[in-house]
Amino acid sequence: MKNLFLIFLLSVLYTVSLQAQARKYSNEFLSIGVGARALGMGNATVASVSDVTAGYWNPAGLKGVQSNFQVGAMHAAYFAGIANFDYGAIAIPMKDRKRALAFSFIRFGVDDIPNTLQLIEPDGSVNYGNISSFSVADYAFLFSYAQPVAIENLHVGANIKIIHRTAGSFARAWGFGLDLGAQYVKDNWRFGVMARDITTTFNAWSFNFSDADKTVFAQTNNVIPENSYELTLPRLILGAAYTHNFTEKIGLSGELNLDLTTDGKRNVLISAKPVSIDPHAGIEIHYSDFLFLRAGVGYLQKKFSDALGREQFTAQPNLGVGIVIKNLGIDYAYTNIGDPSQALYSHVISLRINFEKRKI
Repeated sequence: MKNLFLIFLLSVLYTVSLQAQARKYSNEFLSIGVGARALGMGNATVASVSDVTAGYWNPAGLKGVQSNFQVGAMHAAYFAGIANFDYGAIAIPMKDRKRALAFSFIRFGVDDIPNTLQLIEPDGSVNYGNISSFSVADYAFLFSYAQPVAIENLHVGANIKIIHRTAGSFARAWGFGLDLGAQYVKDNWRFGVMARDITTTFNAWSFNFSDADKTVFAQTNNVIPENSYELTLPRLILGAAYTHNFTEKIGLSGELNLDLTTDGKRNVLISAKPVSIDPHAGIEIHYSDFLFLRAGVGYLQKKFSDALGREQFTAQPNLGVGIVIKNLGIDYAYTNIGDPSQALYSHVISLRINFEKRKI
């Protein structure tokens, strides 16, 4: 625990020295969230997550996977199908069921973008045959590990993540980062903390344009990008969850998360320097561990919308439902990834499957 605290302290000091050169919204595709259960609860799940999606939300929660291994998958189409978000993961508990490993894969991309750089021939004629297509995509590969510590009911976990971002053949970036998480259980309470990009995630960009492409850039007064890098500063997420059972079959769970960002003021409920705080919360009603009804709220933002320029607050509501049939869990969420007035809502479905060894 002392070593974890030392790493966090050093990363905070390092973050302060890098704030001037870091980009505020670097690698934001990793803030969307995975799993329809979490999305339906407004992404408030750091304290309660206990399945394969813990590899993303809080690796310490992988301790909750008790089958031989668990597989999860999700697909979502955002912005009326323009962008696609895909996720797949596998979690494997060790023999003692106290430790676990996981691997997660995430892709967020826009495909079939027309490339019109060579649309106009040197003689000024238009040649539609020169139009090709390319994709802009972000990839993340997460390797997760969880284990208990000396304190009873306390588990810790870590992610090593590799990031790959592409824009056709024109640009690509590779990045590396580290996350740390912990969960503590006390009676009906669960507490969680997730420190993302704890050492500051580094992305190195390289660009590759042909001489013909550079000529088009110059003729249209566009700047030719140069090789560069970007930094993703640490984000700390604190969570508390409580569960109450009304009967043997009916129960209610609620969770509140606070996202603390360290990259300066953001348009969130508590906007300040050097830390901004973004709260989000969710509830879940379950019946006989078979049917789950969920609701959540997030993206609490300030907005100037009326003619007088008065400040208002907006919020994004989320809804979800889930069922569990033997070893199969199916979750659905009705949500989006931004201000409800600016982005269309999406239907998100995710699956979770437990695999057990056959008894001979």
